[in-house]
Amino acid sequence: MNTLMNRLVNRLVTTTVTAVKTAWWWLRQVLGDAAYENYLRSAARRAARGSTSCAHARLLTREEFYLDALRRRYSAISRCC
Repeated sequence: MNTLMNRLVNRLVTTTVTAVKTAWWWLRQVLGDAAYENYLRSAARRAARGSTSCAHARLLTREEFYLDALRRRYSAISRCC
């Protein structure tokens, strides 16, 4: 009986940890906090594919990426009126 209880507790803990990690990942994606990590991952995928379109482009630092995102967001009019 004790072994069964241990397995149930272990499964509950594992499921809870997985749910919390998934929720944290989702929240970071929705709020834009993971944008820089997504940018780096995308650049790594392009480099692995051997994409020549951005072969010589250097990666932005976290600060440069943030400033570029602000510039792109606020440089154009994005309202209807």
